[in-house]
Amino acid sequence: MISSAGWTCVLIALSGLMTPVAAQGVSEPGISLTTAVTQEGQKRRPNIVWIMSEDNSKHYLRHFDPAGAPAPNIEALAGQGVTFDRAFSNSPVCSVARTTLITASYAPRVGTQFHRRNRLASLEDHFQMFPAYLREAGYYTTNNSKEDYNAVKSPKAWDESGRRASWKKRPNASTPFFHVQTYTESHEGRLHFAADELREPTRTDPASVKLQPYFPDTTTFRVTRARYHDRMAVIDRLVGEFVDDLRESGVLDDTFVFYFGDHGGVLPASKGYLSEAGLHVPLIVSVPRNFSDLVDRAPGTRCPGFVEFVDFGPTVLRLAGVPIPAGVDGRPFLGPDVPAEEVNARDETVGYADRFDEKYDLVRTLRQGDWKYTRNYEAFLPDGLQNNYRYRMLAYAEWRELFRRGELDATRSRFFQPKPVEALYDLSADPHETENLASQPQHAQRLRQMRQRLRERLIAWPDLSFFPEAVLVEQAMDDPVAFGQRQASRITRLINTVDLALLTWDEASPKLRAALTDSDPWVRYWAVIATSCFGAEAASLTADVYALADDPEPLVASRVAESIAVSAVQGVPTPADQDPRELLYRAISRAESDIEALPMLNTAVLLNDFADGRFPIEVARIRFGFEPQSQGELIRRIDYLSGNLP
Repeated sequence: MISSAGWTCVLIALSGLMTPVAAQGVSEPGISLTTAVTQEGQKRRPNIVWIMSEDNSKHYLRHFDPAGAPAPNIEALAGQGVTFDRAFSNSPVCSVARTTLITASYAPRVGTQFHRRNRLASLEDHFQMFPAYLREAGYYTTNNSKEDYNAVKSPKAWDESGRRASWKKRPNASTPFFHVQTYTESHEGRLHFAADELREPTRTDPASVKLQPYFPDTTTFRVTRARYHDRMAVIDRLVGEFVDDLRESGVLDDTFVFYFGDHGGVLPASKGYLSEAGLHVPLIVSVPRNFSDLVDRAPGTRCPGFVEFVDFGPTVLRLAGVPIPAGVDGRPFLGPDVPAEEVNARDETVGYADRFDEKYDLVRTLRQGDWKYTRNYEAFLPDGLQNNYRYRMLAYAEWRELFRRGELDATRSRFFQPKPVEALYDLSADPHETENLASQPQHAQRLRQMRQRLRERLIAWPDLSFFPEAVLVEQAMDDPVAFGQRQASRITRLINTVDLALLTWDEASPKLRAALTDSDPWVRYWAVIATSCFGAEAASLTADVYALADDPEPLVASRVAESIAVSAVQGVPTPADQDPRELLYRAISRAESDIEALPMLNTAVLLNDFADGRFPIEVARIRFGFEPQSQGELIRRIDYLSGNLP
């Protein structure tokens, strides 16, 4: 223990470190350095640990879902703290989710929404990743070991980050620490096993597991889920060992321990998708005995309020007594002056999906209480569109093969079919999102309200994804937030254009016809996409769309090829028997970079795999007007279309 005189000396040193932070104007409005933590001196500074397990939603732990696996060590943490029954990643994939955590900012607002990034986004000049503020306040910050950020890393974020990073390396026992520990044993790749391994015994009986209702009930799926339950047992052991080490080191009574999944997963239709299985994560915060007064909750309680990844950084700062910087999107859910009643009443979260590796599909979700609204901006793209990494899993491959053989019912086939432009789910009755209520008159008011609320949030950010990624890479990444503010009214116009797909055809068609001739290329771009969402209903605009076949912007022209193919599959004749592949090959040849060509190859895979065999892609016809990178997403698409996957 440090003497009271020793605490005074350290506090004086700390005040010198913290003053510049406040002077820079980064403290949260209404937050002073005289919070309960800093006011009483350094003795009020707890240690904070994050333990993350990769790729697991709350559905795989018994503590959160009756169908999940037992995890006694994780459950023991809950007995000493708070279980958050409604905790959400904002993104269903590693890099975007982790960047959201470390910046406490919504990724589409700050340019970090693409997995994997083509170019790192720069943070605002005055803004740092939140551990940097802890370091400035005297904390020792360590990360072991995954970062996977889509933003330029703040140079002061970590004292050490890597496989050898440990809180035990802090300068002395009086130095408070923030440590992040990631366990990969539950990662998606752990389920990339060979077919002959299906016969190997599992600790969990495959016959005992409960499959999601959208999965086919096969040996492959049962063994895959059983193996994942086994992985959760490994995670539980590792969590127990880490907590035991804190206890044996004599610091557990001073340490908040957060356990959570870094996003959802990991069976098909979860990681990489904005389902509850992709976003709803387990979260437990163990409250240390010596700092229980910092939390307005009793041990062993459960919180029904919504918390999301943008909130985690502000929560750590509040617990540490460090001012929360201006510009973050999150709010603390624990700490001094954070009433449990207020957090319990929170009931809203947003989700975002953009590009996952080589697969594009722009989707946004809004959940309020037990209601979930999903907006599919490119509704003609099936969820099951090829992603090379996903389909390494036997369950994915088998699911697709059963679909192609026509052996699935409507619920289990939906993953491989076009999506609705919007969907509304009552999760209290339909937790797996199998029944879309958007067309039911009794839910029309709720649908309108949630649609408008999501729209308001995207406009307020503003959401950079309504520009193609190639535009952002070229024009925005030096300062994405400033770019978004400059382009805010234009982004609103782009959202208005694609939202024409929400109208009836009679209402939308004259507005789409005008948008197809707009001087702004990205208005034309979204007008073509919105027209494609109508499918055969948009036959009267076929000529208007085809007029853009050689648009000055190759990305617009590629969407024309896509639109013609989507309509053709639904029985609309192509203009003058024009093959949409020819239009696509021409557009690809005019692309100037990998990131401009990549979404065009997304269209190529759609034509190749989901056009009833009418438009198989000839890879020999694909010619680039640039030298592609030797590795990366573009080559993944070419490998797939060539049949050259490993």
